[in-house]
Amino acid sequence: MTKRIGLFALAFILLASPACAATLNVVASFSVLGDIVKEVGGDKISLKVLVGPDGDAHTFEPAPADAKALHAADLIFMNGLALEKWMEKLVVASGTRAPVIVASEGVKPREMNEDGETVTDPHAWQDLANGALYVRNVAAALKRADPADASYFQANAETLLARLAKLDAWTREQISAVPQDKRKVITTHDAFGYFGAAYGVTFLAPEGLSTDAEPTAGGLARLVDQIKAEKIKALFIENMSDPRLMKTISAETGAEMGGELYSDALSAPDGAAPTYPSMFENNVPKLVAAMKKN
Repeated sequence: MTKRIGLFALAFILLASPACAATLNVVASFSVLGDIVKEVGGDKISLKVLVGPDGDAHTFEPAPADAKALHAADLIFMNGLALEKWMEKLVVASGTRAPVIVASEGVKPREMNEDGETVTDPHAWQDLANGALYVRNVAAALKRADPADASYFQANAETLLARLAKLDAWTREQISAVPQDKRKVITTHDAFGYFGAAYGVTFLAPEGLSTDAEPTAGGLARLVDQIKAEKIKALFIENMSDPRLMKTISAETGAEMGGELYSDALSAPDGAAPTYPSMFENNVPKLVAAMKKN
């Protein structure tokens, strides 16, 4: 009997020890960031993503369940750069005491003129160099929250960073096959500014930085005129946007629909872009094929 009690006591001590630490409850604001957190955190975290596949982080409206998830979280990740304008209120409403980590910390933000105002472009992940910065920020936050598993998080981060570096080189190689004067693309909203700056592509869009911005009649007319004048054929819808506007522009200009790009959200697991790297693997070949027609 004494021996059995001793074994039970030993088992209890082992289960309660730091080596068997419980997984972290982690919340990420949207699917692209969520995938990065998932890859770095692995099986040491339990992850909740607020804006899921094909969801629009610009127009997202949190539900009571989202506040509950934040309240129970050990760590919260958001993009920042004014993407999740709803997050500050949600954090306050949730009463959470979890650290809120801005994954874009250290990014050199792009600024654009929109309706006469200077605004910050939040879509920093569209440059893979910024994506690597996200990975490092995520890994650093996870290591602070769970020092016992720091080496695990670091190893996962290094694996993902190596993949993103190869993907960046491949993206540059693919785009370089398109003559400079043909590198023009029409997308639903201004989500690809960082991509364009990094890889040498000009993107034009009827909507502004946010999908809830309505294009003006004058602005739309000027865009149609530019498409016709420059004979731009590369026209794309985005997975989280209403396709009707782009179909109208296609009919007005003769520009061909080049397929669906993933900008602000990933696809469902069985879709074309269920991960951050596969977003580029889906988008780049479509962009190259369409730009060659310009």
